[in-house]
Amino acid sequence: MDAAQEHRRIAGTFTDRVRGVAAADWDNPAPPEGWVARDVVRHLVEWFPGFLKAGAGIELPHGPSVDEDPVAAWTTHSDAVQALLDDPATAGRVLENRHLGTVPLDEAVDRFYTADVFLHTWDLARATGQDERLDPEKCAVMLEGMLPMDEVLRHSGQYGPRVEVPEDADVQTRLLGFIGRHP
Repeated sequence: MDAAQEHRRIAGTFTDRVRGVAAADWDNPAPPEGWVARDVVRHLVEWFPGFLKAGAGIELPHGPSVDEDPVAAWTTHSDAVQALLDDPATAGRVLENRHLGTVPLDEAVDRFYTADVFLHTWDLARATGQDERLDPEKCAVMLEGMLPMDEVLRHSGQYGPRVEVPEDADVQTRLLGFIGRHP
């Protein structure tokens, strides 16, 4: 599956969760410590535009603030990322980053952003009482890719301490425990 198709699939599931949040639930506590449900959306719509602008000179359109309208903030952002990935010119573009080097733009979006949307789908669902199931095949691929980078990921500050789960736990539970969530 190419980056555009993968984003469409992953962001589509996240969009369903965003649209499924009751108005009163946006301030429910979310799994990342100190976050509420709207902060999950805020994180995704705020870090990625700066990453794109700094690394590829791309400016995404801005929607309303997450505080004002989290659904519109997310859909404006997600639609803009999808349009970028669907644009044939994207195939020839690269993202440059001092930590990553030069990476094809679609690959960078897939590896860093779409993967983040996938993981945060569980956070939003958990915070708002929605379906928490994640695609087990995607969980397995991500966990397999992350395990060898355990130390690097821990030192990045982007993941909490590993949470021990039973050895016979399903792959989603193992992935969530690996990234520091209490499934």
